[in-house]
Amino acid sequence: MDDKEALHYYLRLRRADLLAKVDGLSEYDSRRPLTPTGTNLLGLVKHVASVQLGYFGEVFGRPAGRDLPWLNDDAAPEADMWLPAEETREQIIELHQFSAAHTDATIEALPLDAVGEVPWWSPGRRRVTLHQILVHMCVETAQHLGHADILRELIDGATGRGPDDPNIPQRSAEEWAEHWERIETAARHVRHGAT
Repeated sequence: MDDKEALHYYLRLRRADLLAKVDGLSEYDSRRPLTPTGTNLLGLVKHVASVQLGYFGEVFGRPAGRDLPWLNDDAAPEADMWLPAEETREQIIELHQFSAAHTDATIEALPLDAVGEVPWWSPGRRRVTLHQILVHMCVETAQHLGHADILRELIDGATGRGPDDPNIPQRSAEEWAEHWERIETAARHVRHGAT
């Protein structure tokens, strides 16, 4: 596997993992805000799909021909990070799939050293290569997947890539409670000035 194939593999993997975070959830749970700043699962999917279209479309002169009204100047604040009532889960999943297909086509068509321009970056940083943008989107997608993983755990306790994920210890609810208490006890110990 060469560098381009490796980066593309990880981008595909993280995109799929992010989308899987809404599997099995109600419409409400998939879009409700779970942090004081409004972070929500479908909003994360919408955001990643939207910026991916920009980075692998507009930046390399390969526009997707898709109108994203939430990115317009007159859109509601952070409209790419949440869904108004009239937007559906199905629309966002379809956008994610469309964005993935458009991105994959751009990556397959261009060499890693293909040059593009990011018009929303500062003038001194705008000139980029496909390699830079692949790294950027792998990192951005993984960052938002981390957010989504925590949100999903808050909703129903699901973690990682599911119950068979080798990176998640297999513990009973009682064992997890004991583990949590161990960490909390250590934190309280330090809070009270004991070392």
